[in-house]
Amino acid sequence: MLTSIQDKTVIVTGGSKGIGKGIASVFARQGANVMIAARGETAAKETVDEINAAGGTAKYYLCDVADWEQVQALVEHTENTFGPVDILCANAGTFPQKKIVDLSPKEWDDIMSTNLKSTFLCVKACIPHFEKLGKGRVVITSSITGPITGYPGWAHYGATKAGQLGFMKTAAMELARYNTTINAVMPGNIVTEGLASLGEDYLNSMAAAIPLKRLGAVEDIANAALFFASDEAAYITGQQMVIDGGQTLPECAEAVDEI
Repeated sequence: MLTSIQDKTVIVTGGSKGIGKGIASVFARQGANVMIAARGETAAKETVDEINAAGGTAKYYLCDVADWEQVQALVEHTENTFGPVDILCANAGTFPQKKIVDLSPKEWDDIMSTNLKSTFLCVKACIPHFEKLGKGRVVITSSITGPITGYPGWAHYGATKAGQLGFMKTAAMELARYNTTINAVMPGNIVTEGLASLGEDYLNSMAAAIPLKRLGAVEDIANAALFFASDEAAYITGQQMVIDGGQTLPECAEAVDEI
């Protein structure tokens, strides 16, 4: 158990589903007070109820994290509920699949706002809390798609995930004055509601291409985020961790067949 998480105030954006829900649940199990930021109330309430029923402490706040005023209100509400923000998990993101030829400029801008701009806004809003506390932690949910790999239909998504890492490198230097670290987890194919919607054939083909021969669980990502947020990771900043079951390692499909 990473005891340094106990009683910390944590914001998890996009925390009502998928990887975000996994992050929120794992932090709550470690004794953190978790504020879930989401746009949909039904899923947010269900997740909070699950966490609280399991003995954790969580609440939700409905928020569009691409809107500066709403992000400021989220952080203020979190402080009023649990105290100053110790840890920000910038996880909110969406990945509608559409090829460049069919992608409208507005759709591009919407993905940039939800996935990338929101990371900047949430970090900016939390800086006064990190300064007040004398330390802080930021964990970004990036992806292998964009920084390492590509997939048809996800040019916009990949651009945001690579952009998050570019933002993180300079943010790490700027946040250092507040004794605050910022790092990123880079999931491969993780079993979530969104991934399941791509169909069983896609899931099976992805699993076959992974050396460990299975897709990851949301807890695999959440545990890495938990480590980055802990005091045990206090000397790590501006770094990224790939959690993909070895997916990005093989030179070709035949290499996986040799395992």
